[in-house]
This record gives sequence, C-alpha cells and structure tokens, in this order.
Amino acid sequence: MGTTIFAEMSALALTTGSINLGQGFPDTDGPAEIAAAAAAAILEGRGNQYPPGPGIPELRHAVAAHQKRFYGVDVDPDREVLVTAGATEAIAAALIALLEPGDEAIAFEPYYDSYAACVAMAGATRVPVTLRPPGFRPDLDALRAAITPRTRLLLLNTPHNPTGAVFTRAELAGIAELACEHDLLVVSDEVYEHLVFEGEHIPIATLPGMRERTVTISSAAKTFSFTGWKIGWVTGTPELVTAVRTVKQFLTYVTGGPFQYAVAQALALPDSYFTSVSASLRSQRDLLCAGLADVGFEVFRPAGTYFVTTDVRSLGEPDGMEFCRELPARVGVVAIPSLVFYDNVEAGRSQVRFAFCKKEEVLREALARLARRGLA
Repeated sequence: MGTTIFAEMSALALTTGSINLGQGFPDTDGPAEIAAAAAAAILEGRGNQYPPGPGIPELRHAVAAHQKRFYGVDVDPDREVLVTAGATEAIAAALIALLEPGDEAIAFEPYYDSYAACVAMAGATRVPVTLRPPGFRPDLDALRAAITPRTRLLLLNTPHNPTGAVFTRAELAGIAELACEHDLLVVSDEVYEHLVFEGEHIPIATLPGMRERTVTISSAAKTFSFTGWKIGWVTGTPELVTAVRTVKQFLTYVTGGPFQYAVAQALALPDSYFTSVSASLRSQRDLLCAGLADVGFEVFRPAGTYFVTTDVRSLGEPDGMEFCRELPARVGVVAIPSLVFYDNVEAGRSQVRFAFCKKEEVLREALARLARRGLA
C-alpha cells in the first residue's frame, strides 16, 4: 500500500504543481567531490563491468573503517561486509535468508513499507508492536508479550522512519536482553545513523550478546544525499553475512561498480562533514516543526531522520489519508498519510508525515502556502 500511495502523491504533486514533502529524498545532491569520484571511476573504467559479488575491496574496507571509527566495532572487511543495492535489498536479502515459512518476525510500527513485503516474501508472519505518540518509545512489555515460540527475528529501525525516534541505550539494552533470552536474531536498519539531532545512535550489535545475532544494515543514500546510487551494506558475523549473500546473489547479483568507489571515498570524509549534515537538517527540522505548529498541526518533534510526524485532528481532520489526498488541490503541498506504515489502522489514522530534507526556501514556501490558504 505504501508504494501505491507514494506514487499517487507524487502524481498529485505534478498535476497540481505542489511542493512535494512526501517522499524522503533531498532536493540537492551530495558532496561535489564524491560525485566527481563516481564520474572519474566511470571514465577510468573502474567498476564499469561486474564488480566482485561481495562488493569492491575498497568499499568493504571503508565500511569496516567506518564501523571502527564511529562505534569502536572491529569488522573483517573480507568476511563480515556485504555490499548491496541499497538498504532495501539488504533488508530483503536478510529477511529471506533468515526467516522460514511459519516463523514470526516482530517489527515496531509504524515502519518502512518494504518490511511487510519482505517478511511476506520469506513466507513468515509479521507481528507489529506499536510505537505511540508523542514520544514513539518502544514498549518493552508489549514487545515481551508479542514474543511466541514461533518468533524468529526482531526487525529494528533506529533512528526510526517515519517517527524520528532515536532509541536510547536503556531501551536498546532492554530489547537486547529479550533477544538474548529468547534466542532471537535481529535485523537492524540503521540508514539514518548520522542524522541524529538529540541523543546518540547506538548500534544494537555493540551491546552484550548481540554481535553474534545481529545483521546491521546501512547505506550511502541518506548520509551522502545520493539516493539514486543505491549503494548499501550489511555487516555481521561471517555466518550471518554468508546467509544474506546467498540470497542477495539471486536478487541483483552486483550493483553500481563506479558508485562503490565513490562511496568508499565518502565514508572517509572528515568528521566535519558528518556533523554539518546533522546540523543542517536540525535547522530544517526546527523550521518545519515550528511552522507546522503555527498552522495548527500537532507536531511530534523528531530526534533523528528527516521526517516529522504530525496529527491532523487538531485541524478538525479525523482522517490522514483523506487529508493528504485533498491537500495538494487545497494548498499546493504534498504529504504522506502515516496510515500506510501501520498494521494497527486506528493508531495511525490521523497521522501525517512531512519530509524536511529540502532547501530552506522550499520549506518556507510550503509553510507559506499552508498558512496563506488556511487549514483549520
């Protein structure tokens, strides 16, 4: 359902001339020197033919160095890193590899819509545990209650799309304790790892007992603003990475050779780059959150990612889906109904998600349209 709504909202943006704050991709490219590195690789013939199945050595070593640099984790680049066609393929390959028909996979909802599709492709059953506003904190009692003898895997996403919640060390420790107690695997989607405004990103694999049971996933798309390159990666124990690679080779086989060289260079950018990305997005978050609150939305201020969730009941609108379908014609702005990220329909019915990974002038114009034409 999520993909269908994204397509519908994007089409409405085009036909109505609306500002699209729906889909989560930046309206500016990433660092020019990284784009130049990709162009140079193409012109120099590096990666134009099939790259190695696990990914080029330069990128695998860069991923390992990144994990050591930011989290103190030692990763073997030859046995514990796998390059994928973005994080979406990594999620698909991991879930298909690690789940069997009849297994149950627990995921905190709302969640990225590919999770549901990938669990279904594995023949497993999706079991949601709902994150609730205003904080969207993980409920450990609800998580414990959701675990059954059929539970095989926990699908974790922090910083969390679409709510922007960043799970705390204590919350992750509680999740890790349950995973160890019930011998669960964890697939940890960490693509927004560098887009944190409050708190800190803590990979669950760094917690006691978790390295041997966790597949960690990230990508270049969000950190470096090259969403079209589709370069992601998996890290984990050799056994887990081998299982994921066994599936991955029958999905895309390999991906984006020249872009892999560029992303290897990007991962080695100085700390100032990573802090500047977070600082810039924090400013855009604050601008959009304040503006939406002024218009009358109930705003749930995110601690990470580049999305903000709102509730439209404060505008007298009971249904987020209907609201989003009417919004482009009413005011010339596109948003996404959060309902598409939920199994629990009532929990998400009145929520609407906006993306703030846009130029400041675009956000200001969107807010001006919302204010000028009136919603309440």
